[in-house]
Amino acid sequence: MRREGIEQKDIAVVLKISPSTVSREIGKHKRMDGRYDASSAEHKAQVKRGNSKYQGMKIEKNQELKKTIIAELKAKRSPDEIAGRMRREKRSPRVNKDAIYKWLYSAYGERYCKLLCTKRKRKKRQKKITKREMIPNRIGLEWRPEEGRHAEGDTFLSPKGNKAAVAIVGLREEKYLGARKISDMKTESMKQAIWEIQNEIQCDTLTLDNGIENREHELFGMETYFCDPHAPWQKGFIESSIGLIRRWFIPKGTDLNTVSQEQLDSYLEIFNNKYRKSLGYSSANEAREKSDILKNISNPVALQPRI
Repeated sequence: MRREGIEQKDIAVVLKISPSTVSREIGKHKRMDGRYDASSAEHKAQVKRGNSKYQGMKIEKNQELKKTIIAELKAKRSPDEIAGRMRREKRSPRVNKDAIYKWLYSAYGERYCKLLCTKRKRKKRQKKITKREMIPNRIGLEWRPEEGRHAEGDTFLSPKGNKAAVAIVGLREEKYLGARKISDMKTESMKQAIWEIQNEIQCDTLTLDNGIENREHELFGMETYFCDPHAPWQKGFIESSIGLIRRWFIPKGTDLNTVSQEQLDSYLEIFNNKYRKSLGYSSANEAREKSDILKNISNPVALQPRI
């Protein structure tokens, strides 16, 4: 119709649209030489439509939201924590964790991926199983009562040749962590560390692995129970917490003689202030305060096998 010289208002009548729509279409999608070609206009429209949305668009278009997310990532918060806390506090605008990951993995946010906790790329090789010395009066985990406030404990070590280690204990329910640096893996050092951590973490039972450093468990001052051999998943909270500490702050191969107790306390404070999905996006410190207010420490329950 344009080639035949028909005016735009008459074209609009035939197409049953507004004359201004015809004018805008010609102005936006005409060719470089000024002519209007339908196939060329369709191509331009599809390109524009394809570029109308892109990964991370909501975050990139809202600079305040972007600054908030970057600040939380620098504070060692995960995307799930950030999104969950936004939802809990009913912030507006807000995004879910998938949107944050999409933004991080896009060209706009990839430089902030270094703030994420790194993930293992290869399956960890299992070490050769060595013969263990028996722990006297060892009580299996199947005898631990259902009631009570349960904690899990473990240690992580320096590389071979260095004796320094860290004893760490965590409350399963509140996700709270406490730790002490120890000079070696002797039973006396482990016992002293557990006594000190008990001043910070009150619990009824302590679940441990079968390490020989736990040989004097009867002197720890609480009921102790042991996982099955080679079954670390039975105290999964403390195992995953050690893994996160290794990834964020103390990589494997670090000589723990170079890490002070003050540094260790600062690392744990970050973890105890993380917003956890299992706690309704509250922190471990918040959950611990609430727990201490609402319930007293229960008395040890008589040993009864679990059915």
